[in-house]
Amino acid sequence: MDVIIDFLINNGVFIGLFFIGWFFGRYNERDHFKTLAIAEKELGHIVVSSERFYQPKIADDTQGELVMGSVVIAQDYFKMIIASIFNLFGKNLVTYESLLDRARREAIVRMKLEASFRGYNQIFGVRLEVTSINLTGSMVEAIAYGTAVYAVDNPKIPPPLPSLTS
Repeated sequence: MDVIIDFLINNGVFIGLFFIGWFFGRYNERDHFKTLAIAEKELGHIVVSSERFYQPKIADDTQGELVMGSVVIAQDYFKMIIASIFNLFGKNLVTYESLLDRARREAIVRMKLEASFRGYNQIFGVRLEVTSINLTGSMVEAIAYGTAVYAVDNPKIPPPLPSLTS
């Protein structure tokens, strides 16, 4: 019994922080996935293509413009510890897959948001770059960029209203 009490006294703070990190990290990740799903649904009218030479039928008064979205996301400490344990045994680091997924999706959402603010409804030539920022790989930066245009053949969005300045 004394051994258990000594163990809890010596390691109680670490164990407590470990479970607090697990709970809040999981909560924040789920919340981020929910907000990403909502944003992707709201921006679903913007067509995204990775084809470089794709040329939709563009409106006469529009030109292509570079749009980009970038994000830096860090992993929570609980998943970093789990990944370190998996790495010792040479297992697949599945804990980092959700980090990369969140980073890619957030960068694309931000790119679509910029295109939407500028009045475009299609982005083509989209490229994604993901870079690890620190040595452990627990922090990544994702950048999505492409050429945004207003295409008249986009069936997902109605034509724009006439401007008040014309």
